[in-house]
Amino acid sequence: MDERLNPPQGTSSRRSFLGKSLAVGAGAVGAGLLAKGVPAFAQTGNSNLSSGDAAILRFLSAAEIIETDLWRQYNELGGIPDTEVPGGTAIPAYVTALQVLDMDMPQYIHDNTEDEMSHFTFINAYLVAKGADPVNLDKYRTLPSSKATGAQQIGRLTNLMQLTVDTSWWTRYRSRTQNPDLGGTFAQAIPDLLTGQFPAIPRSDDDLIGSTATSPSDHLQAIANTAGFHFGFIEQGGSSLYPSLAQRVTDVEVLRILLSIGPTETSHFQTWHDKAGNAKPLTVTINGKTLQFPDLTTDSTSEDLKSNLIMPEPTIFLNRKFPPVSIIRPTATRGAAMGAVTGLMDDGLFIGQSQEFFTVLNRLAAQADAAAREQ
Repeated sequence: MDERLNPPQGTSSRRSFLGKSLAVGAGAVGAGLLAKGVPAFAQTGNSNLSSGDAAILRFLSAAEIIETDLWRQYNELGGIPDTEVPGGTAIPAYVTALQVLDMDMPQYIHDNTEDEMSHFTFINAYLVAKGADPVNLDKYRTLPSSKATGAQQIGRLTNLMQLTVDTSWWTRYRSRTQNPDLGGTFAQAIPDLLTGQFPAIPRSDDDLIGSTATSPSDHLQAIANTAGFHFGFIEQGGSSLYPSLAQRVTDVEVLRILLSIGPTETSHFQTWHDKAGNAKPLTVTINGKTLQFPDLTTDSTSEDLKSNLIMPEPTIFLNRKFPPVSIIRPTATRGAAMGAVTGLMDDGLFIGQSQEFFTVLNRLAAQADAAAREQ
């Protein structure tokens, strides 16, 4: 069943972003890391954290676990599998297709993956150190891997083979007159990505037909282009999520954690924002749907789409009476966590997941959104 069509009741419609031994290194992330069966969510108990701070950290840990799961799939086939980010064997033709966006894509994918692994490992370790339960989503690693040669055949939390990618993040950061926090709406950079279900990694070796290590087919290039815009979609969520939830934190040390991790997500977003604009212009048919990537690098492209405008344009903030300012957007705190979950669900990232998984994720989000700064 396509879970996006029947999400659990009570989820927000807003698209935003959007352990065993927790002393082990990030490179040891895998099925055994949180193997003791710690529940995905639990009460704070005798924690030294406020209930709100613990809830925010648990939700962020869950989000980082989910990000780690998807980034590891990208790294297995298009990055640099090594001792820091183990698993998989990169596919030369897919790597070449990604390098159309930037020659350093394998290294960037690797480093983004390692960063996300370090984030959830640290947050979980901090929760344990404060007497609170960490987050464990291992029981939900039930989704299939890509069947392409090189992919590990292990259970996944996320599905990168049926994505419906919202590319409004591209135009949102170019708008000088709209802000999602003040009701702004934004056009899609790649409209076709929002109208179908498209793979961002090779699903099997069939997706490699017609490609060589030095010359990917348009079909495989479209898959790599999709990945390039999906990277930006994923990381723009973290860019907004951390400052949004930081406004609800009570403890200054927890605030420091959010203010320290959040900017790295923005660094990721800035990188992917830059690279997506280099996507090769092409038109293909995948899963019976037309997928067109326009040329965003041309001088005639409108300012809302032009590829080299990757710095956030100044826009309205707090109130229209103030002058425009360059900001991360959105950062309104109400419903931030649930908005992030809804954005991921709409993305198709969880197609095939169980209702229990959605219940857990929604409860973590609801608890984080209910957190309030204590005096």
